[in-house]
Amino acid sequence: MRYDKAKQILELARALASSAEGMTLDDMCRLTGEKRRTVERMRDTIREVFPQMEEIPDHPSKRFRIPKGLDGFFQDPTTEELSDLGVVIADLRESKATARGESLASLDRKVRAAMRQGRRLVTETDVEALLRAELIAVQAGPRPTEDPAVLSALRKALLQMKMLRFTYYGGSKPGATRDVVPFGIIFGRMNYLIAADRGTSKPKNWRLDRIADLQCLDETGSSPPDFNLQEFANTSFGYFETKPEDVVLHVLPSGMEDFKNYRFHSSQTVEDHPSSGGVIVQFRASGMLELAWHLFCWGGKIEIVEPVSLREQLTTELRVALAHHEEPLRFPYELPHKKGS
Repeated sequence: MRYDKAKQILELARALASSAEGMTLDDMCRLTGEKRRTVERMRDTIREVFPQMEEIPDHPSKRFRIPKGLDGFFQDPTTEELSDLGVVIADLRESKATARGESLASLDRKVRAAMRQGRRLVTETDVEALLRAELIAVQAGPRPTEDPAVLSALRKALLQMKMLRFTYYGGSKPGATRDVVPFGIIFGRMNYLIAADRGTSKPKNWRLDRIADLQCLDETGSSPPDFNLQEFANTSFGYFETKPEDVVLHVLPSGMEDFKNYRFHSSQTVEDHPSSGGVIVQFRASGMLELAWHLFCWGGKIEIVEPVSLREQLTTELRVALAHHEEPLRFPYELPHKKGS
């Protein structure tokens, strides 16, 4: 048996051991990328090694799982897995995502503690070498902070389906007390609680750094059955709540090299431009102001076809910035390193 096939079988065994409800043959096909007959042979091989594999009727199919997990010999993480975890921890700490950074650091310690001593000593040397050689570049932009107490309370409310009360220093009434039903949390350039005001079902964005005096109430509250957090996040280019609009962008031939590995929106469609070259990108989203800010960095490599309001917004922002920087400095000052020169 080739090494890559043995590795694939081991990865499938790990998946079967980590699945609480079990996996169907179709699930295994999707995971491995193999055809059904091949997956059936892989399953039979795994059953020979792990006779404790369970077969669970789930009409019209069956589910399979390995209860109580795998022996530690099969579960040791690889050097690359530990290194990737370390890079993510460092990135979260650098971006001030304290709560999630420390949560993953705790996971890292638990994983290492569970490893066999000899394997751990060998792996840690390689991991440290990779961590010194790899880094996620710091991007310019907002650095959302995380209060571990706030994040813990939000997660408690989501798990227990409870309402929340807090003072919100944002929106149209800064400092007002809000009672909301939590729907979920979105992490990104800014971290947001997605929740609806008491008595309503419309989700809103609430910045975590503007929430204070947070309380988890005894009253029950949960998102509507048809609410999907991923779909909600996909409706907006950014996080400003505005009416969704149909966007059409023409990426010019000069911008194709940058665009080939780029995505503006999860729902975008891309078609070749029939005459002048490049491509036409279409999607529907809200947050036109943030989209205008973003399109500025494309310079002359992109054209806004629709909506006209987005073209107008971008040109307005450009005129304001140009007028501001053409004026003399309002508060002239002397740079420290030029004093006395």
